[in-house]
Amino acid sequence: MKLSEARRLFNSLDPAPFIEKDLDSDAESYIVDMVQDFPLSTPLKLLIHLPESECGSELAASMPEAVRNYFAYLAHHADMKLRFMLLQGRTSLLIGLLFLFACIAAREVVLTLGEGLLHDMIGEGLLICGWVAMWRPIQIYLYDWWPIRRMNLIYQKIRLMPIEVSPIQVPGSSVR
Repeated sequence: MKLSEARRLFNSLDPAPFIEKDLDSDAESYIVDMVQDFPLSTPLKLLIHLPESECGSELAASMPEAVRNYFAYLAHHADMKLRFMLLQGRTSLLIGLLFLFACIAAREVVLTLGEGLLHDMIGEGLLICGWVAMWRPIQIYLYDWWPIRRMNLIYQKIRLMPIEVSPIQVPGSSVR
């Protein structure tokens, strides 16, 4: 990542000290997008290139810790979101199963009261309603949780990967 100034990494509207400051949304997106392009098992390193005049500043020295803190916060937030979603899934599953059993029981009562098209329609309608009540828990447990888990793993990877700040290499200059 190449920056013209060290402060460009951070959200300019956040008044917190740099090690607790939010990253700029473009910088966050860039880092996450780059990490997402590789398998989670691939070791990566974040290199932040700054003008040589900024490399020795206190702000540049705090960048690795600030990035780690920020992505640790995002990982914690994703973990909490996943826990809440799974709790919501369990509650939805319990409600859905109770409603499904109630619909099946009501269907049996309707079907024992008589025969005919109306009884069949009501019975099938109750069965469909019972299964529709299971839609949300099934959606949570089959589809909704894994993207959040993946983002949590990506945030954890960024938090744990080595981060270096180095001067921008200008073409034609001597390397020291």
